[in-house]
Amino acid sequence: MTLGERWRIRAFGLRTRLLLAFVLVAAVSAGTTAALTYREARNALLETAQDTAVSSFRDQVQQTGFSLPVRKEGLEEVLRDIARKGKPHPWVVFAEYGSIRASSGENPVSTVITPELRRVARANPHGTFERVVKDGVPYLTIAMPTVFKASPDSVLPTRLVLYAVMRMTDEQINVDALLMAGRDGAVPGLAAALIPGLIAARSVLRPVRKLREAALNMGNGKLDTRIPVRGSDELTDLARTFNESAAQLERSVRELREAEERARRFASDVSHELRTPLAGMLAVTEVLDDGAEGLDADTARAVRLVNAETGKLAVLVEDLMEISRFDARAAELNADEVDVAEAIRSTLRNRHWTDERIRVELPDGIRARLDPRRFDIVIANLVGNALRHGGAPVTVRLRSEARSPGPPVLITDVVDSGPGIRPEALPHIFDRFYKADAARTRSAGSGLGLAITLENVKLHGGTIHAGNRAGGGAVFAVEIPLHTEETCG
Repeated sequence: MTLGERWRIRAFGLRTRLLLAFVLVAAVSAGTTAALTYREARNALLETAQDTAVSSFRDQVQQTGFSLPVRKEGLEEVLRDIARKGKPHPWVVFAEYGSIRASSGENPVSTVITPELRRVARANPHGTFERVVKDGVPYLTIAMPTVFKASPDSVLPTRLVLYAVMRMTDEQINVDALLMAGRDGAVPGLAAALIPGLIAARSVLRPVRKLREAALNMGNGKLDTRIPVRGSDELTDLARTFNESAAQLERSVRELREAEERARRFASDVSHELRTPLAGMLAVTEVLDDGAEGLDADTARAVRLVNAETGKLAVLVEDLMEISRFDARAAELNADEVDVAEAIRSTLRNRHWTDERIRVELPDGIRARLDPRRFDIVIANLVGNALRHGGAPVTVRLRSEARSPGPPVLITDVVDSGPGIRPEALPHIFDRFYKADAARTRSAGSGLGLAITLENVKLHGGTIHAGNRAGGGAVFAVEIPLHTEETCG
């Protein structure tokens, strides 16, 4: 895992998401509470001032007597008298009667009074009001028509309408103060919400962290790992389920290991017990094969068949014993410094692979620390496999290649001229007893050659790869770290 991936996991991990969720809930709750509180407090402030002003203005209008028809002379003085009694703040009072316009202030007509307010005032004898914002300043405008009581139950309009205009600057200041107080209180509240958020995240993440550590231990082979079970919540159920699954897995793995050990011991014992009688049988069949020329045709054919099949059985037994040693971790590497090119030539000579079927590209001077016997098995198995299942000519190529970091690598390629390996067979080419040709029920080999080759290469600390050339033919590449006496000492 790269440093960037670890940073992303920490930055957007479960802890961060829990904190964000907790802060988001706290922010929504605080914001909603503050908004509702602000709205109620604002309405209470405005309605208190509004009700006081409307009630006071209605009383003043009702207590003031006007002679009809209304004349402009003396009207302004009456309006100023009403304005002086304004509550809760000073008023500017305007009067409209036909074409007569008068006010308690300097201008006879107000720009704050809207046509809508005038229209409603003429239709409603009980008066009306409206809140207006003009040039950023809030106003309360009250319209109160004067009426003439024709009887106790009926009134007649006089067409005289009085208007009171009151600034609501103080109320707006109080409302703004409420808004500022809510904002200033929400920020520390959100900061304080991080503390219980961290505590809640820690309490949630502690069992998750223990579960992660337990899973890592299980992945590293510690199948007896268990998680302490405390509490009765969902995470406790998860821990209990993990422990039950781990116990079941431990039992299954133990049973599989015991079965594998029994199978490995059985194969090793059978191979060991067959080795001695097979050696005697092979000696007898070789003697019979040498004298087969003096026998009749059917008997000679049977003798040669027995000799050949006994030889295959002996090879299979030897391969099984070799695989058993690898499985039991008993295989040892007896390394020595060798001339790699000469070691490959010796392998080919000992198998009589010196004719035109084999081509070599073996530069001299490449020396490495190898186990000569095991390297001989690797080359022999790969060349023999290429001759049996590929096609001649088979090329054995040797080279070294520098790697950074790390030591240089010894590379041995075995390339045949056959049809190559089918793509579906490539992932299984080194499996034991795997046959790339499903129709081929019998073969000259034991089916373990490539598996033994893989184990011998691993024992040298190397790797082996199988593939196909673009022009046809299979390619096996063996890469072994190139250690020499100088690099080792």
